Amino acid sequence: MKYLILTMFGLSSYFSSFAQEKPVENTTYYLIRHAEKDRSNTLDKNPHLTNIGKTRAIKWSEVLQHISFDAVYSTNYYRTKETGWPTAEKNSLDIIIYNENNINILKFLEETQGKTVLVVGHSDTIPRFVNTILNKDTYQDIEDSNNGNLYIITVLDGKKLDQVLTIN
Repeated sequence: MKYLILTMFGLSSYFSSFAQEKPVENTTYYLIRHAEKDRSNTLDKNPHLTNIGKTRAIKWSEVLQHISFDAVYSTNYYRTKETGWPTAEKNSLDIIIYNENNINILKFLEETQGKTVLVVGHSDTIPRFVNTILNKDTYQDIEDSNNGNLYIITVLDGKKLDQVLTIN
């Protein structure tokens, strides 16, 4: 009986040590390029989305409807904010503006650790953003006619897994 009690105490201590370990934080980034922009005025450096682009922005929110986002980031352009807005609205979030040419990636990664985040950017900045998070050059600029790439990065226990889907 004495050995049984000691064995039970030992097993109890052994299993309780697992329960006290810090849970593994999962961070997931979803990165997309803005939807179709209005190209009717070639001098306009900050165009809005076309009707097709507005429809795509709504479609993105439908594609991502089962994901509970903690944050939505966008560059400070009408086309990117308008692309991210339907998803931000569905998640009751404000859009966080970031400067695509001057983002402090270490601060961004620290602030978003353990969260699920949508990032909206441009044909050249999104692949660069993905590569920076991955710390390797994997992705090239997005073709100008392609507004359907969805980059997904999952960070789990320090390991980074990435994939790209094209959704038209």
